[in-house]
Amino acid sequence: MKNGPPSLPSHERRVFANRTLNLRAIRAVGFDMDYTLVHYKIEQWEQRAYEHVQQALLGRGWPVGDLEFDPSFVTLGLCIDIELGNIVKSNRFGFITRATHGTQRLDFEDLKKTYSRMQVDPSEPRWVSMYTLFSLSEATLYAQLVDLLDAGELAQATASAVGYQELYRIVKSSLDDAHMEGKLKAEIVSDPARFVELDHELPLALLDLKHSGKSLLLITNSEWSYTRHMMKYSFDELLPGKMTWRDLFDIVIVQARKPAFFAEANPVFEVVDEEGLLRPKLGKLEKGGKYLGGHAGLVEESLDLPGEDILYFGDHVYSDVSVSKKINRWRTGLVVRELEAELSALRQFRPSQLELTALMNEKELLELEQSRLRLDLQRIDASYGPPPRSTPKQIKTRLAALRVELEALDQQIAPLARASGELYSERWGPLTRSGNDKSHFARQIEAHADAYTSRVSNLLLSTPFVYLRSPGGRLPHDN
Repeated sequence: MKNGPPSLPSHERRVFANRTLNLRAIRAVGFDMDYTLVHYKIEQWEQRAYEHVQQALLGRGWPVGDLEFDPSFVTLGLCIDIELGNIVKSNRFGFITRATHGTQRLDFEDLKKTYSRMQVDPSEPRWVSMYTLFSLSEATLYAQLVDLLDAGELAQATASAVGYQELYRIVKSSLDDAHMEGKLKAEIVSDPARFVELDHELPLALLDLKHSGKSLLLITNSEWSYTRHMMKYSFDELLPGKMTWRDLFDIVIVQARKPAFFAEANPVFEVVDEEGLLRPKLGKLEKGGKYLGGHAGLVEESLDLPGEDILYFGDHVYSDVSVSKKINRWRTGLVVRELEAELSALRQFRPSQLELTALMNEKELLELEQSRLRLDLQRIDASYGPPPRSTPKQIKTRLAALRVELEALDQQIAPLARASGELYSERWGPLTRSGNDKSHFARQIEAHADAYTSRVSNLLLSTPFVYLRSPGGRLPHDN
């Protein structure tokens, strides 16, 4: 019996291409670890990160004991305006479409007054881009502290006047300290089941890549001890026979210091035992080796491959994807786990979206008729142009009727448009949309990622031999 024709993966599990990518021509595939190969249970991880910073601030005498982490407050792709204490969402041109001051949403008039002449430029120090899920606890606590600062509740706890910028630096440094001291990671290592969401399809996807002749690389900023524990938990029980995660990867690099890894010729050390003992490494990296530091050029030299033959997957638009592409010409893949939930919400909303589109098309036609009738009146009043077919009285009667029709249409459109703008996040809307336009986050994905997907295991459904074709750029007149 012949099998039927294969079907494409569900939309939520597709690998999408911004630029055509022939996976058959890729000879090495590299991966980040955190939120790329190892996906954390976001609420649990960020809750503990939040609590670590909260405890640090309590130790400084700050009145933060009653604050609670809200995992729904922010999403990926937003920016923190540390100059004004705001969190903002912008479209692909950088124009801000939604914002909160602290945790309070700015209404249309406040938004217009604050940002009508301003565009988000991530290169400016006032903007902190939220490109990774590690930003969620940081942004949430910062917004709550802005509320306390505005209410005057931090005055006694701080030795000197603290502004919005200094407030952000305190939150950021406290979170960095929690990571550097290893307290948070020690909790995760001791109870990985609480924090890590296993992907049972992932090992098979990597085995498919490996047995298709591609070298596999692990390049992470995490230290060796943490990497070893997380990878063992995520892979070893799911691999065949006595195979371990170390057998999957040809080269393992920890503490890579991305994005500097792609831009600077940093020294490299060999990790010589499981406890992390180091010794300087001279010459090329060896297959099966594990290393600390190094740089992208050394990887290319060791594999004897040009950058365009290497595909690298990560979850950070800048540190993983933008720099590796811009400097080394590596092919790039961005992992956006939240894409699954968004695409699912869009699929469920599709009947309503079709209704909304039909109503908007109807409104556009009525508005066009309205505009032409107003022009007819203008020409009659100014005595120029061809004579209209209707009298001024008839035109005014029809304009009055059109206003009624348009008001009725708006009553139908409003709830659908509101629901469309609240998909995925009631406060911020879809990750990839900002009103009717692409979001700034979507523009960053488009600009820097050759391909993007919700999880690395989606490669299992596409196979190592897939030819990913970009849909081609569309302009308004293409519709």
